[in-house]
Amino acid sequence: MTNYPLLDIFLTMLFFFSWALWIFLVIWVLIDVFRNHKLSGWGKAGWTILIIFVPLIGVLIYLGVHGKDMRERQEDALDEQEYYAASVAASDGSTSTAFQLSKLADLHDRGVLTDAEFEREKQKILA
Repeated sequence: MTNYPLLDIFLTMLFFFSWALWIFLVIWVLIDVFRNHKLSGWGKAGWTILIIFVPLIGVLIYLGVHGKDMRERQEDALDEQEYYAASVAASDGSTSTAFQLSKLADLHDRGVLTDAEFEREKQKILA
């Protein structure tokens, strides 16, 4: 028999999973820093340095300042991935032109694509 009580096992597991969750949160915030188009290069460098060297304070401040916009950036990234997947499928001829144009118009309406990008992609689809 070992001398390691059940409560110690529970606390060790709690500490391990809390540490894993913290690492995930720091990485998620760093990904969002580089996904944020409103920040300049120096702003991204400053946030990165703050998050790496003073992680608790850096993450809490970043979430307080930019937390509301993180969800929107995540949704935009997912929409871009979905559009890319649809365009790859369209190159095989398996997706209709009407579906591609509707997805393109939806991305344009939500501000994911600029007017120039919208026109360029529309011309690709219609060509």
